Order: sequence, then structure tokens, then C-alpha cells
Amino acid sequence: MELQPVILSGGAGTRLWPLSRELYPKQLIPLLGEKSLLQLTIVRLRGASWPATVQPALIIANQEHRFMIAEQCRQLQESARIILEPCGRNTAPAATVAALAVDKPAETLLLILPADHVVKNVPAFHQAIATAIPIASEGQVVMFGIVPDCPHTGYGYLKVDSNDGKPQPIAEFVEKPDVKRAEAFLQQGGYYWNSGMFLVRADVWLKAVETLQPAMLNAAKEALNSGKQDLDFTRLDEAAFAASPSDSIDYAVMEHLAELGKTTRGIMVPMDADWSDLGAWPSIAEQFPADEHNNVSKGDVMLEASENCLAWSESRLLALVGVKDIIAVATPDAVLVAHKDQAQSVKQIVERLKGSNRYEATLHRKVYRPWGSYEGVDEGERFQVKRICVNPGATLSLQKHFHRAEHWVVVTGTAEVTRNDEVFLVTENQSTFIPLGATHRLKNPGKVMLEMIEVQSGPYLGEDDIVRMDDVYGRQGQQ
Repeated sequence: MELQPVILSGGAGTRLWPLSRELYPKQLIPLLGEKSLLQLTIVRLRGASWPATVQPALIIANQEHRFMIAEQCRQLQESARIILEPCGRNTAPAATVAALAVDKPAETLLLILPADHVVKNVPAFHQAIATAIPIASEGQVVMFGIVPDCPHTGYGYLKVDSNDGKPQPIAEFVEKPDVKRAEAFLQQGGYYWNSGMFLVRADVWLKAVETLQPAMLNAAKEALNSGKQDLDFTRLDEAAFAASPSDSIDYAVMEHLAELGKTTRGIMVPMDADWSDLGAWPSIAEQFPADEHNNVSKGDVMLEASENCLAWSESRLLALVGVKDIIAVATPDAVLVAHKDQAQSVKQIVERLKGSNRYEATLHRKVYRPWGSYEGVDEGERFQVKRICVNPGATLSLQKHFHRAEHWVVVTGTAEVTRNDEVFLVTENQSTFIPLGATHRLKNPGKVMLEMIEVQSGPYLGEDDIVRMDDVYGRQGQQ
């Protein structure tokens, strides 16, 4: 039997705005240390002794994140397979695509893991999976239930009939409760947090989806069969995947397993592994030590006469005075202030930003590209200043602009510049000019990061004023 880890990395993490944004979501951010949550998920799979051959990870991801995910895998020397979703369709279609993508469905267990969870007790995580492997091998669908240590209201619950801590059939799925019900669950026992992690044989999953969600299965098949290889990625067909119903694994399949008869059941395997899904800012606060007033702070922060607050600053001094139960998060271009009781409502702000076409819903001032990054420094009428960082050996596309000219000043490293028919080097403290309409390309030929200041001037400075003639990353035309 083979074990295929499937990492679901398509979410936007809207409840962790303004740090998490659509094009740079929480799973790609190093929230808890040097590694991102996605990287921690990959590393967590290593070192286990399981009765199954573990395959390299299969990552189902938003197509806009492809190069960041590939780079993070490269940093770990992980040969993951990456399948790109052209649009979000929740977890059930993603799991179905993963099941269709394996070579031997009857001999492959899918270990479905969200990319944004934290598991501090990795040996306990490994042990729970080891317990689940023979159960899933026999054709059951395993859900990992987290042993609760508090009456949490941010998680759904799995109810089982016995409180003996052993694997057993799931009796009921319970939506996120209020505090009173959550306290009753904890006292009564037999209730576990729904982790969103699953173990299921690929053919069992496909049969269940065929019976319960045939339209979803057909759409997933067409999306994969009509998909294309793009460099090292598999791109699902956009029209076919968009036609799939959008639903979670729980709602689409798990809550309806009884309709399949007694051969396939949902089995809960307990996991006591110091787990969190980092779904909202209070969950982030739980991951860090608090001061004597139960405040958690990160970055350049000062607190005075305040208690039970989270203060997180990415770029500037953040001061809290005389407040209680407050979340305050500052990034270079946005500040969030919220009561902890309203942490789940942060996503409503993101929806309003999208409705107003505000870039803050999707982008940071620092934007990552396959070749490096750029960051807005200043802007005004007819000008814009950016800090550009190009990775060693990386090359930008051969491009031109219809509405702007550019001045480049190299701060560190060496730039190889193509300007129309010229190719020349620009070194530290030197500059060059790219006239409006000139065909140009920037390359870092060196072994250190190239950092430069770009001053754009013209009547229109949008990122869509780019015509690409050649691109090593396959981004042709205006994108």
C-alpha cells in the first residue's frame, strides 16, 4: 500500500487579513518561524515509520501561487507534484482531483492535509496516522478528531458514542457551537474537534463521489484530462473545473456516507498532537508566549495599561494604551483593530475591499514574482517608486510598456540590461533609463541578490501595462 500526502493549499486566509492576502495567503507566510505553514506541513511528514510507502507530496494550489509554492518546495529539496486550480471550488473537488491523479487508486491511501495547520507534537501526529492506515486500507474513511482541551467555539465537532479514546464510527457532525454548548461538549465527553484531515483509499473516495456527487466527479475528470502541463505544473482546465459544484469534503461526502450502506463508514481516529488550524487571529495569539497581562506582541510594539491583547507589527511602531481584548495588526499599507470576539468577522472587511476593487484585499505592497519581488515605496501623480529584488540567476520577461518610462538605479549586485538592441551591465551606484515603448529585459547574472530602485513616470502606471514578448515562466502577452 502506498500513502500519498495531498496538501490542500488553495485558501486565501481572509480572517488573518491584513497579513494574509489572496495573492500571498497565510499558508505561504512564515508566521511561526523561518518556515511557512506549507513548508511545516511538508516537513511534518518526514521521519515517520508507517506501514506504507510514502510518496512525494501532491499539492493542490491556486494557480496564482505556483511560483511561490515551487520555490518553497525547492528550499526544502522536496520533489512535490503541483496541480493548479484555475478557481476555488472548496476541498471536495480538490480531493477528487487528487484521487484521479494517482496511478493505482485501489493501492493508494490519500492523506489529505490542509496547508495551514500547526501540529506541535509531531510524534503524536505520526502515531495517529499509523493507527488510521489499516482502517483506511480496509475501505473506511478516516477523519482525525482532535482531543479538545478547551470549549473552543471556532471549530466544528465530531461526536462519537464512546469516550474511550479509541477509533470509532462518527455518530454526528456538529457545527461550530456557542460557548455554552462547547462547555457541555467538554464535560460530557465523546466530542472531538474536526481537524479537516482525512485518510481514505483513492478508489473508495472516487466511488463515494460517483454515488453522492456525480457532477463533481465528472467535472474533476474533465478538468484533469483536459488540463495541460505548464513547466513543472499541471494546470486543470478552467471551464471544466469551474463547472464543478463547490463544496467541502464534510458536506459533499462525509455527512452522507450512511447513504452508501455499511461497507463504507466514517471512522474517527483521535489525535492529541497540540493542533491548531490558525483560522483567526486569536488562534495565532495562542502560538506565542504571553506577558503577565496575557498580552502577545510581535514586532515593534509597546503596550501600556492593556491586557489580553494581540499586537502585531510588520513595519512600524505599534502602541496600545488602556485597551482590553483587542487585536491590532499593522502592515506597511493597512492596520486592523478588532475586538477578539469579532475575529471571525475580519473576512467581511476583505469582502468589502474586494467590492470596492481595493488592492489591499489581494496584494501587499511587497509583491512576490517567480524572479524575486517588488515593493511600492512612494507614488504620486504620474510617478511611482519601487524597490526591486531579483534572485541570483533570475531573469524577468522581455517586455515593453505603452504608457510609462523607467529609471533604474542599482543599489547592490549587478544588472544585465537589455534595451532594444543593446545588452550591457549596470553595477552598484550606476543607473540607466528605459524610454517609453522600448523593448527591455532585466537579468541578475551574479550570485548575490540584485537590489535596485525603479522610478516609473507616465500617465498610466498600472501593472497591466506590460506586453511580454518572451518569458521563461510562460507568461506571454498582457498579464
